[in-house]
Amino acid sequence: MKNITVIGSGTMGNGIAHTFAQHGFNVALVDINADALNRAIQTITNNLDRQLKKGTIDEKQKADTLNNIITHTDLITAAANADLVIEAATENSDIKLKLFKQLSEICGDDTILASNTSSISITQIASVTKKPENVIGMHFMNPVPVMKLVEVIRGYATSNVVTQKVMELAQQLDKNPVEVNDYPGFVANRILMPMINEAIYTLFEGVAGVNEIDTVMKLGMAHPMGPLQLADFIGLDVCLAILNVLYSGFGNQKYAPCPLLVNMVTAGHLGVKSGSGFYKYIAGSKEIIVADKFS
Repeated sequence: MKNITVIGSGTMGNGIAHTFAQHGFNVALVDINADALNRAIQTITNNLDRQLKKGTIDEKQKADTLNNIITHTDLITAAANADLVIEAATENSDIKLKLFKQLSEICGDDTILASNTSSISITQIASVTKKPENVIGMHFMNPVPVMKLVEVIRGYATSNVVTQKVMELAQQLDKNPVEVNDYPGFVANRILMPMINEAIYTLFEGVAGVNEIDTVMKLGMAHPMGPLQLADFIGLDVCLAILNVLYSGFGNQKYAPCPLLVNMVTAGHLGVKSGSGFYKYIAGSKEIIVADKFS
């Protein structure tokens, strides 16, 4: 596999494109919005500059990485000759199903179709395609160029051959792939999201404040980031969407999203991406302070 198409140029999409391009793959990065693509290339350039400053890459590697990425606003042009397509669009099942149905018509019979979904069923996604055996999950962690884990999710019909190819491909990216089966939340989010949700409930019920909850988990459990700050980093809308998938998939009350989380998302307080969640974020500053609502 040499030609990789990445659909979606947001945080995950540009990170995936960056990672493949840095490892010598030809990457077609697709988005419906040309401005979003320009922002993605600027983000990749900034991240490469950070690597350059740290001495982990040189100027030639930076230039080669950027040269390996071509941006597209037309899905057909970008995906027609792909060996692997990775969808990194919004965590919305309707959008994903529509995309995979299109990809099934556009791509060749041997093209592997992967989703970077963090919770949506690979089996469901594969059901709208002509060759469900070629559909698989590749759940990268954020930030993609740094984090080593890739959850490789087998749908009900995913073939052994496709699974093995994707596992080997992830290793070529210097990642550590872990094969998991297709059940709501897979492994990472089935464990992580209830913890985040419980932290929000702990705040909601007045047990402790934002700083206190995060400090307990950082100092007591050796977590690099507290669960409330992590929720802001992931995006509170994404956390809510994943919890809804878990709640719907298992029908178990323990996955029910905390009302505080629902209210914050409804009000548009989504974390880092909106500038405010459990903490306030100031553009250009690394300093964070507890949001006024919770201080």
